[in-house]
Amino acid sequence: MSRSLIIDCDPGVDDAVALFLALGAPELDVLAVTTVAGNVGLDLTTRNARLIVERAGRGDIPVHAGCDRPLVRAPVEAGEFHGASGLGDWAVAEPARPPAPGHAVQALIDLVMARPEGSVDLAILGPMTNVALAMRLEPRLAGRLGRIAVMGGARSAGGNITASAEYNIFADPHAAAVVLGSGAEVIVFGLDVTHAVLATPERIEMIRATSGDAAAATADLLDFSARIERAAVGRAGAPMHDPCPIAWLIRPELFELRPARIAVETTSPLTLGATAVEFRLGQGEAPSTRWAVAADAQRVFDLLATSLERLP
Repeated sequence: MSRSLIIDCDPGVDDAVALFLALGAPELDVLAVTTVAGNVGLDLTTRNARLIVERAGRGDIPVHAGCDRPLVRAPVEAGEFHGASGLGDWAVAEPARPPAPGHAVQALIDLVMARPEGSVDLAILGPMTNVALAMRLEPRLAGRLGRIAVMGGARSAGGNITASAEYNIFADPHAAAVVLGSGAEVIVFGLDVTHAVLATPERIEMIRATSGDAAAATADLLDFSARIERAAVGRAGAPMHDPCPIAWLIRPELFELRPARIAVETTSPLTLGATAVEFRLGQGEAPSTRWAVAADAQRVFDLLATSLERLP
């Protein structure tokens, strides 16, 4: 039986791969995609999300545009890792369908509150601005949601935008603090685990050998990321950050999680966006947040190939 899911994202190359993974998975019933400014501006993330759902043959899924800037801090983008369009070197054009009517924040509230408690999961693959605002506007939302699977943060791996901060958290740390402090069930996939899920040349070729246009498009995205990663840090393989939360929602056994208290630095100019992850819990303490510590990388890519085979 499939689980209802909303995907909040800022496509972004790895967001695009994550969307393809979700849209080809029969275990997930994607109710909507909501977009936020992040890797590139809101106009581009919204266009890119619409392009991806159309390319996956799922133009029926509504794409709602959300917040165009963080709650407090100045916007910060990451186009150098995703290309000027946000989709690497894809040839992009305006999608056939416009964005769905209504702001993403209200769409999140309406979709979740209209369904039974705990029945709608949420994947957050970019800055958490939309979700934090939704939680503020509808205080019952956190208790109404099912699982919230988040890509963000870093502990032992260190940051990828500053020495201590991962990009998604750094882009809107105040929103991340709201979501992680909401009491909802939040599972966080930070750089500690996503850096182990690498798009190596062999894995990219496996995806390219998979049939269908979506698989070919995904292989092109992975090639782009691998080139950028090699030029930036000399790593032979690009981390697949955003597919990890989606893969966990489909196959939880592919990841190892640990209960943890997770806090976000929102005031220090030196460590803004850093995630403080504490595994040392008091007797009987059961935090609502968990931190991913390990992944079966090859099986994540096998899962991706299987999803892509189901798409046009």
